[in-house]
Amino acid sequence: MDETGAARTPPGSDEEAFPAYHAARCDGLAALDAQLIGCRACPRLVEWRERTGAHPRAAFRDWEYWARPVPGFGPPDAALAVVGLAPAAHGGNRTGRMFTGDASGDFLFRALHAVGLASQPTATHRGDGLELYGVRVTAPVHCAPPENKPTPTERRTCRPWLSAELELLSPHLRTVVALGAFGWQALLPVLGEAGWPLPRPRPAFGHGVQLTLPAAAHRRELQVLGSYHPSQRNTFTGRLTFDMLVELLARAAELAGLGRPGG
Repeated sequence: MDETGAARTPPGSDEEAFPAYHAARCDGLAALDAQLIGCRACPRLVEWRERTGAHPRAAFRDWEYWARPVPGFGPPDAALAVVGLAPAAHGGNRTGRMFTGDASGDFLFRALHAVGLASQPTATHRGDGLELYGVRVTAPVHCAPPENKPTPTERRTCRPWLSAELELLSPHLRTVVALGAFGWQALLPVLGEAGWPLPRPRPAFGHGVQLTLPAAAHRRELQVLGSYHPSQRNTFTGRLTFDMLVELLARAAELAGLGRPGG
């Protein structure tokens, strides 16, 4: 109820308050994902994802595009989370699964498989049999943005979904990998709001940067690692090599108590 004692009407899916209202009321990841995929709170992103789905690339003309927000992917008791800008117009926006169907996802899942955190090295569609072990992959913005560039307002509006997801993972969560500067900048405020003490000044993003957030109140110690995003710009230029990503994910898995590759 509001301050007048009247029952509050839940915001509609196309209202900016929809994520904040509904995300905090979800008691599990399945409920969170169900609410998330109905979100229409960012008009620009809704228009883009649906227009893209209505005009598929020639290679995907037989696909029925997902064209909705893309939920996180991985088990509810994951000890490791990977957070980065993910849904691409013809990737996750097409397949409906995080990092699935584009070159960035191909690179990431192949690395996760090499570390022993994925059942197979390929990710093509939701029914391809891929499973993740001890890791959940998610994003700070769940809709494909034009030019892969969400606005600050869109990131802020979408943030409650990430906050709620990390809250639901927190009983088991020990390590988080932030992919790219955008993922790093979006993740740290969420962790601070969730109760983990952040250092001041906040450390700058970089590949291999590791930040230890001390235990506080009901929060256990959390390790946060930065990695270059597996975008084609980074992988084609050699800024991020496959071995670099495998090494970082192996370190993250070990910090999360998931062992090393082959362990």
